[in-house]
Amino acid sequence: MHRKQVKECVGLTALNIFFIVLCLITLIPILYAVSVSLNGQNSLLSSDFSFIPKNFTLKNYREVISGKDILTWFQNTVLLAAVTVALSLLIAVPAAYCFSRRRFPGRKLILKCLVLLNSFPAILSMFAIYRLLRPLGLVNHRVGLILVYTGTMAVFSLWNTKGYFDTIPTEIEEAAKIDGASDIQVVVRIVLPLAKPSIITTALQVLIYVWNEYIYATTFMTGESKYTLAAGLNSLQATEMTGSWPVFAAASITVSIPVLIIFFMCQKYMTSGLTAGGVKG
Repeated sequence: MHRKQVKECVGLTALNIFFIVLCLITLIPILYAVSVSLNGQNSLLSSDFSFIPKNFTLKNYREVISGKDILTWFQNTVLLAAVTVALSLLIAVPAAYCFSRRRFPGRKLILKCLVLLNSFPAILSMFAIYRLLRPLGLVNHRVGLILVYTGTMAVFSLWNTKGYFDTIPTEIEEAAKIDGASDIQVVVRIVLPLAKPSIITTALQVLIYVWNEYIYATTFMTGESKYTLAAGLNSLQATEMTGSWPVFAAASITVSIPVLIIFFMCQKYMTSGLTAGGVKG
């Protein structure tokens, strides 16, 4: 028995070391970008480059923050992300609960069709979406981009939350109804609190998608003043910031900070499960 415990301990330690090394490897590009952003010299492709900046400076970050374009793109991204997250959840959560708890004709067919729609690359639908938005005057308009993002992420959000609703025992809802709770009270006071980890995780994934998406943004938004952060950085990569990699790296790090802050704030909900939610009551 003692030998078995030793083997399990050694195996667990080796597994932990493996994942730690894997995490460090995935962090190398990020650390590289941070080092470039703090370097006063444009030595990205230089042979003597090191992860520790030789000419430490915050000038690159000051240049990014003081730029009017970055602030405009940040405002556009926050607006698009907030509206898309709200609309996606308002559509997906009730629909997911309905698909999870109700059995109606055509239910399986609809779910299969949703999977089929989500299986195609976004680039294939680009022309069709453009033909739909152009007659409505929604090309180069935030409303058009919000509709595209919401249509894309609502299906994902539905599947994500439905899977969590399926794990919630129906006996909990039946017991609440026996005690006199209405259907709305069951959903609001029991189901939604239990599903909070899934809803917050889904909202965060939608936020990350909108924050990082640039293909739709550069296609349907022709004016740079309406670009998102990802679309703006993509355009700068091929223009004025190409010759100044430290500034471009500083811009990339800066636009990632808000998402990282939100991610760490929501981490406790992402790691909690159904059992924890039920015990907390």
